[in-house]
Amino acid sequence: MKVLVVDDELGIVESLEVLFRGAGYEVETALGGRAGLEAVGRVKPDVVVSDIRMPGVTGLELLEHIRQTDPELPVILMTAQASLQSAVRAVNEGAFYYIQKPFSNDELLAICARAGESRELKVENITLKKELKRREGASAGIPIGKARSFADALKLARTVAPTDSTVLITGESGTGKEVLAKYMHQLSDRVDGPFLSINCGALPESLLESELFGHVKGSFTGAVKDRDGLLVAAEGGTFFLDEVGEMSPQTQVKLLRALQEREVIPVGATATVPVNVRIIAATNRDLEEQIRKGDFRSDLYYRLNVIAVHLPPLRERRDDIPVLAQHFLQKMAGPGGEPKVLSDEAMDALNSHAWPGNVRELENALERAAVLSGNRAVIQVETLPDRVREEPRERLVTEAPPANPPMEVIERAYIEWVMRAEGGNKSRAAEILGIDPSTLYRKIARYGLSES
Repeated sequence: MKVLVVDDELGIVESLEVLFRGAGYEVETALGGRAGLEAVGRVKPDVVVSDIRMPGVTGLELLEHIRQTDPELPVILMTAQASLQSAVRAVNEGAFYYIQKPFSNDELLAICARAGESRELKVENITLKKELKRREGASAGIPIGKARSFADALKLARTVAPTDSTVLITGESGTGKEVLAKYMHQLSDRVDGPFLSINCGALPESLLESELFGHVKGSFTGAVKDRDGLLVAAEGGTFFLDEVGEMSPQTQVKLLRALQEREVIPVGATATVPVNVRIIAATNRDLEEQIRKGDFRSDLYYRLNVIAVHLPPLRERRDDIPVLAQHFLQKMAGPGGEPKVLSDEAMDALNSHAWPGNVRELENALERAAVLSGNRAVIQVETLPDRVREEPRERLVTEAPPANPPMEVIERAYIEWVMRAEGGNKSRAAEILGIDPSTLYRKIARYGLSES
């Protein structure tokens, strides 16, 4: 056990050092309260033994600092001028024990031994509670699926979850990238910290920078006060960057600095702010292809792609469709509720559909069907969306660019036709095309189509 002795009298410091070393303790000393403040963070003791009356920083001030930074660290306070008032104050402010000088060596050693045992029990209790919370959270939020490709991805995620390594999750929209990120957070040592996320493709560049890195008052119109960014707000936890491939080059530079230096510069500021957060990023785009086109920084890619986890699309894990369907129907029924069941015809339709929207589309389709089924316990095929009941066909529009020029012509014409049919409604057009809205925006720009 490591003991930190703090006193402004050198003779007392030296004598206590001899006493504790003779009893088998590892001992660090600090001459005065100010030195004690510095030593607490550097030494990381198991017990602190400190005088109360010291010039500059008193023992009570040292105690207050310790209570804020390490509440489980026991502090034994000593004084030659004991009074009932000072003893009560010391105990009320969290001192483990209050002892009056002169004291016997055996008495101090016995108190110190009890303090060490108390510290050990508290730390063990906190560790057990954290482990219990981690297991409960992980079991509640475990991604659903038994297909081989999905199971391999889940196994890799569980392996790297307890580390602080940066993870890049790839996969099509709707495959459950954020669900997997939350699962990894629940399995990590950061489970007591926050889990925050942002969709990089959902915000304009100026707002995205402010949300990520924060801003200072007056840095732009509407910045009426200083504000911490999400990277700072996620202190001690996990930050999930969804659709990281949508970032502008300027924001990519700032993110790279944050990853390298573990600090951010708020918009309009000059001073840096340290960050302690684990980064998990996700994308449905081919970042290596974006690098070749000059749209994504290679150095940022390698910073993010320390551990790569790929989630397969639902069409490649069709064995999971019945399992996921049962899970979603049970979730809709609520705790203790009786879930609806699917008719054979409805299940056949689910198994036959291509699911361009993946797991998210499946959940939405089942929610719609459950609502339209009313009080009926069995979900019939007619309650499923039209696109699910239609005969399966090859998709004309995909996330990736077409492999040859003739297909580009066909894809462009198909997108234009759907956009016209939907009166320029991009959300509805994306749903019919079976792609994410952000993908549709890129296609519109790629082919030079009018958004109207």
